[in-house]
Amino acid sequence: MAITSPTLSSPGIGSGLDVNSIVAKLMAAEAAPLQAYDRKTASYQAQVSALGSLSGAVGVFQSALGSLTKADSFRSLSALVADDKILTASAGAKATPGSYNVNVTQLAQAQTLTSSGLASKTSAIGLGGKTTLMFQFGTSSNVGYGIAGGGLPSSMHANGIADGALTINGTAITTSADTNSAATLAAAINAKSGATGVSATAVNIFSTFGNVSTGADGSYSLTVGGIEIAAQGASTNVGDGVTTAKIDTALAAGPVRDALDAAGITFTGSAADGTLEFRSAGGGSIAIEEVVAGTVSGGIETAAGSANDGSTYTSATSVRLTSANGTDITIGGSNPAAAGLTAGTAGSSLAGSFKYDSSPLTGVVIDGTNNTLEGIRDAINKANIGVNASIINDGSGTPYRLVLNSSKTGEKASMKISLQGDGGNPPDAALEGLLAYDPAGTVRNMKQTAAAQDTKATVNGIAITSASSTISEAIQGVTLTALKVGSTSINISKDSSSLKTSLTNFVKAYNDLDKAIKDMTGYNPETKKAGVLQGDFTAQSVQSQLRKMMGAPINGLTGSLTNLSQVGISFDKTGALSLDTAKMQKAVDQNFNDIAALFAAVGSTSDGNISFVSSTNATKPGAYAVTVTQLAEQGSLTSAAALGATTIADGTKWKVTLNDGTPSSPKNTIEIEIPGGTYTPEEMARVLQGAINGNSGFAAQGSSVAASIDANGKLLLASSKYGSVSNVKLADASGSSVASVFGAAAPVAGKDVSGTINGLPVTGSGQFMTGLAGSDIEGLKIEITGGAVGDRGNITFTQGYAYQLNNLATSFLGAKGLISSRTEGLNKNIKDIGKQKDAFNTKLEGIEARYRAQFTRLDTMLAQMQSTQQYLTQQLASLAANS
Repeated sequence: MAITSPTLSSPGIGSGLDVNSIVAKLMAAEAAPLQAYDRKTASYQAQVSALGSLSGAVGVFQSALGSLTKADSFRSLSALVADDKILTASAGAKATPGSYNVNVTQLAQAQTLTSSGLASKTSAIGLGGKTTLMFQFGTSSNVGYGIAGGGLPSSMHANGIADGALTINGTAITTSADTNSAATLAAAINAKSGATGVSATAVNIFSTFGNVSTGADGSYSLTVGGIEIAAQGASTNVGDGVTTAKIDTALAAGPVRDALDAAGITFTGSAADGTLEFRSAGGGSIAIEEVVAGTVSGGIETAAGSANDGSTYTSATSVRLTSANGTDITIGGSNPAAAGLTAGTAGSSLAGSFKYDSSPLTGVVIDGTNNTLEGIRDAINKANIGVNASIINDGSGTPYRLVLNSSKTGEKASMKISLQGDGGNPPDAALEGLLAYDPAGTVRNMKQTAAAQDTKATVNGIAITSASSTISEAIQGVTLTALKVGSTSINISKDSSSLKTSLTNFVKAYNDLDKAIKDMTGYNPETKKAGVLQGDFTAQSVQSQLRKMMGAPINGLTGSLTNLSQVGISFDKTGALSLDTAKMQKAVDQNFNDIAALFAAVGSTSDGNISFVSSTNATKPGAYAVTVTQLAEQGSLTSAAALGATTIADGTKWKVTLNDGTPSSPKNTIEIEIPGGTYTPEEMARVLQGAINGNSGFAAQGSSVAASIDANGKLLLASSKYGSVSNVKLADASGSSVASVFGAAAPVAGKDVSGTINGLPVTGSGQFMTGLAGSDIEGLKIEITGGAVGDRGNITFTQGYAYQLNNLATSFLGAKGLISSRTEGLNKNIKDIGKQKDAFNTKLEGIEARYRAQFTRLDTMLAQMQSTQQYLTQQLASLAANS
């Protein structure tokens, strides 16, 4: 009988042999090396984590270095104001310690103009024909509503004004024998301004006297009572001929003084301070005449540079009364004529002056679609021209008034409003009657209710003005903000508190980093565990390099401070840093200016027109000679001849190309409009500058120009930039030609500065020279703002501790840095172990398969033998039963 072997579906079932258990135990023995792989991976991962912590600690340390790497951080000063209700102050890096007395006498304010009242704010004004409101901004003076007094009588100069002789708006003005000049009378009237609402100004023809200049065809003569006291011939520049100082010198002694004495002509005051006044022997006024021929600028009541056509004046002084609220003034008293005034109620627009600034002339179109008070308001506001328009209701029968406020404060923000019709037609008469305002004329249909004015103050007795409430550089490096009129004091002192904070943070950050490294690399006897990075070269190298750098001297550093211990920073016996605040304060008190070089990257120059700008990590410390072979120049265009009065036609437009490159870019050429009119040379310069700089396209590109009249009377138009990128060109578009102003002048391109630093080549860009790569001066950048070509002294460059430590920290943390490289190596090891482990696991799978195959065969054999045993047992039992 054949023996049939059992079919095994699961190992061990046939024979009872526990194959799975046997294989599992064998595989556990085979897999024992996997634990070594896991231990290595865990170790490496722990090191990677520790290096991450080390990197973080280095980063925190580097952050603490931030303020210490900048030289300006060590020049910090504090500004303490005795009365901070009058002004506030902040001190910058260029400030110096000191005490200052400040007296604020006037706060800046914006001009406000108010129209006459209308019954409706929505009704049409005028006929609706196209009319353009032209806004100009500049400086106006003597603008207001009031009374221009007559010449003060000789009796007043001799005897003064009796008390009770003058009342203004019902208030008696206190006068006496000492009230014997325009100045003293104005002071007496101003003492009562609070009650009268009227202010007074002493008027003297010499209150404005511009130094005289003459063209090639010009001559000027100034006579008093027929006696020539000053004169100049042709081709004399401003300051070289007749000036207020030279007039005073001539009057002090010499032939002019002798001639005046012989004629019985006396004088008081001086031309320089605007108080000069001449009198006859009997105390009467004297005729003063300016005889002018050809091109002349400056003189009596004429600013320097402004045209003078010659005039005859009377020497008498007077007072000018201005109503604060623009209403008539009532004059009374027993003898107002003694003050040059006439009894009664009167008032009118006072003749003033207006000097156009370089701001662009802008227009707002009013026509049948917006010729209501609301429409005019909205059109002005939408134009965004620096004027804010609003409407007020005063509650009267004609309550609606248009109010215009300049968006800027300061004297140069005064408005002039003129109106132009369309196509040669006159402007709408109703609009002109409502809105025209000329500070220099008598057409002032709007009323000035607040004058444009500067902030005025004195600093240690020196007069200061500012267009806003902010006063910059009156005290070098200090910014003042005036809050109200009054006097106070300012103390500028060294700010050791911020330095102490920075140094304390530096010490703490280093100690935190040092402790972190010690914890990672040391051995803890209490826990009997070693740090994760014990014996690790990277952590030890970071620690040793930091300590080495802080213990080494600064290369090239000279001065009183040369090491950290001199500012109170030193290592203790444990290797930690400590800060001795007493030593630090001593360094602040005695060597404040030397502290910066101890920490920051500092460049100092021996030439005042050369300044250190910046450096890079590659720049080497040292003293380097600077040689300039070409100074930077601006691109410019200069008129071919000296300018006289220039007439520009309405609708004149020029194409301006400014700071164009190669290849040319269309955005650098913009069409601008030159306002029509007749201009003096100075006015032409301001108009052209304003038209270009007021263009939003140029402003967006950071391009601008400066226009001026040079010593030869020529118009100079220059780009504000320097170097090869600086250029300016003009071309005709419509109206008056460019040649009508500039003649056949050709533009001159700008030039970059060139030279060497320490004999090594540099890159010149504008006014900046930068050292080339591959040399000791790599990245060293300096600015040359003036001077001459040739040897220009030295620049000394040093790198302080904080700067070097910051660079060192960067090298640790960089992509190829010490910590990053080590971390990358560990991560590679982890990946390699992972690959090895994967390969070993693959090997184990083969081993397990072999074990299972072997034991499965054994199991099969045992099962067969067991089956044979059972069969034999059965057969033997059967034989025994049959025997």
